[in-house]
Amino acid sequence: MPTLQYFVASSLDGFIATGDDKLDWLLQFDGFAGGKESYDAFMADVGCIVMGGETYAWLMQHEPGNWPYPATPCWVFTHHELSAPKGTDITFVRGPVGEFVEDLKEKAGGRNVWIVGGGVLAAQFADAGLLDELIISIIPVALGNGKPVLPLAGPTPPLELISSQTMGRGIVELHYRFSGKS
Repeated sequence: MPTLQYFVASSLDGFIATGDDKLDWLLQFDGFAGGKESYDAFMADVGCIVMGGETYAWLMQHEPGNWPYPATPCWVFTHHELSAPKGTDITFVRGPVGEFVEDLKEKAGGRNVWIVGGGVLAAQFADAGLLDELIISIIPVALGNGKPVLPLAGPTPPLELISSQTMGRGIVELHYRFSGKS
């Protein structure tokens, strides 16, 4: 059964990007010990990717002509008219996330669904009771403000810690399951 997972990096103070969508604070940690192995192991179980329109636009701006997920179907939740690079399997949708969950799971082909970046979109899944797991790498940098990791409508029940690991340069990866999920 596919699991809906939010795999993300966060500053110590809970932000995934600066207010103007800059990631320099995170990119300075590229190549840290254990990071590639963790990402590769995670991606081996991903069958479908979901992101918001802002994340998609950021990728198009910062990875022009080089779609980073060529072999994985991707769904983009957006209110804007966007286009996909040739040869990609990208579906643009709008509406409540709950309307698309069964389609996402089917598209994942028995593997997991990754909710990429975009704390707002991940929070929509969590608020609807549809987010199964949070895998968060805490980066040892404080931003002071920015885009929150999970801007929820209200508090969650306690999450269950599945695993934790310390990686290079002081990064800690925490893997949580949302209560009531198996």
